[in-house]
Amino acid sequence: MRKLAAAVLCVFAAFGSKAQTEETPYAKPKLVVGIVVDQMRYDYITRFWEKYGNDGFRRLVNDGFNCRNNHYNYAPTYTGPGHASVYSGTTPAIHGIIGNDWYDKEQDRMVYCAEDDTRQSVGTQSDAGKMSPHRMKTTTITDQLRLATELRGKVIGVALKDRGAILPAGHAANAAYWFHGKDEGKWITSSYYIDELPGWVKKFNRSGKVKEYVTTWNTLYDIDTYVESGPDNNPYEGPFKGEKTPTFPHELGKLMKNNGGYDILKSVPYGNSLTVDFALAALDGENLGQDDVTDFLAVSFSATDYVGHRFGVNSKEVQDTYLRLDKDLARLLSALDESVGKGEYTVFLTADHAAVQVPSYLQSLNIPGGYFDLLNFTIHMKEFAKEKYGVDGLIANISNFQIFIDHKVASENNLRIRDIQDDLVEEVMQYKDVEKAYAAHVFTEAEFTERITALLQRGYNQKRSGDVLFVLAPAVISYPRTGSTHGSALNYDTHTPLLFYGKGIRKGKSTVRETHINDVAPTIAVLLGIAFPSGTTGHPVQKAIEIED
Repeated sequence: MRKLAAAVLCVFAAFGSKAQTEETPYAKPKLVVGIVVDQMRYDYITRFWEKYGNDGFRRLVNDGFNCRNNHYNYAPTYTGPGHASVYSGTTPAIHGIIGNDWYDKEQDRMVYCAEDDTRQSVGTQSDAGKMSPHRMKTTTITDQLRLATELRGKVIGVALKDRGAILPAGHAANAAYWFHGKDEGKWITSSYYIDELPGWVKKFNRSGKVKEYVTTWNTLYDIDTYVESGPDNNPYEGPFKGEKTPTFPHELGKLMKNNGGYDILKSVPYGNSLTVDFALAALDGENLGQDDVTDFLAVSFSATDYVGHRFGVNSKEVQDTYLRLDKDLARLLSALDESVGKGEYTVFLTADHAAVQVPSYLQSLNIPGGYFDLLNFTIHMKEFAKEKYGVDGLIANISNFQIFIDHKVASENNLRIRDIQDDLVEEVMQYKDVEKAYAAHVFTEAEFTERITALLQRGYNQKRSGDVLFVLAPAVISYPRTGSTHGSALNYDTHTPLLFYGKGIRKGKSTVRETHINDVAPTIAVLLGIAFPSGTTGHPVQKAIEIED
């Protein structure tokens, strides 16, 4: 009997020992920090590498996991869809954010991805806070964290742009905050989240921090050392209103009045510094990462997008913006070390889209590129439809490189939608700067694998998208002749960084296998051991995670 009891004790001891030594199938960081850099091309990491310090981008790359071949796997590549896709783990075909703005077929008007007239502004008397994520159809990784923790895990979104804060924070966030410039210069929110700004936000708005950044923007280092970018004075950049040339230094105090008041801070690297200041205030004010329940801080750096749009990807302004962002990232990571603890938090960094080289600059080098007159195209297509069918008003809208047929007008005149779509495609393809055009019905009849067609299909939402989708030729854009833009399915718009760092992430590793932007959310879900967002179509980046199969 004693021998039997001893044997049983040995068995229990063995199981107990095994339970103690087995690793849990998830990591449990105190805080996840999601970083989206607006309009960041992957080559900004390599192009400016030699001038970065050791504690920002280099720290994330050298001590984290680098996805070198990361792409957006849908089009259009804009800010709203990008942020929604990063956090939902899917594409516009499913999450429904098909653009920053789009034509709403039911309301017969353009709508904004985050607008919500049923909500009230909090922190301002203007309408800038009448926003919410209600147009996003799926959950986000931040929503799933809230659900998994029975709402104990906090989620806060922070960005200069409202959509850059709202969409990542998800539907169930504690709050999302964005910057309202104009003559106020305040961080605000919406009644969707809370009815009054917390004390720490009011304190920040009273601190005078915003005014400190209304200063002179000159280069961080000697401008002559910025050999990775083009001449400071060139015809491919757009100056601020009130400037004769798009050159350093930029006197923000003198330029404010004609450039949107405090909104000018969105268009300079100090807007990113202000974002870090506010994110750190949120870290402290909300006690993020201070207990054993995982919290989530979603930060989007929007100033990079404004700078790129004005000055172009080859400008010294873009280079200086990223060198300063590198220092701001170092400041953020240092604060996380101090507040949350080294090894106790997880970070990912990516972008919502990349950007094209300025086509007029490419043309000067005999590289293909050009400009598309969308206004004349719209006039022509409406006249074509009227002449073809003898019906006025058949085309309701042309936007986001999509043509919307007025289905009511077509029905009243006994016209078949499929025939109209096909006729419009044939006419669109007569334009020399249009590379491809597709009738919407083809996306409901087959699944495509060819790159550009497949990307369009993943961006096509049957209820929200247009009747005809078209793609411009490489480096042809509908934009002024100065500055860069984005939106296409081509590599210059789709290739973005994706870095993972911190708790549960493999250190100092990388992959050149293709990853996609909708892989971010499922990777974090697997890391945390929580459910995927409801519409997820991406796959975890297995090599980035320390957990083995």
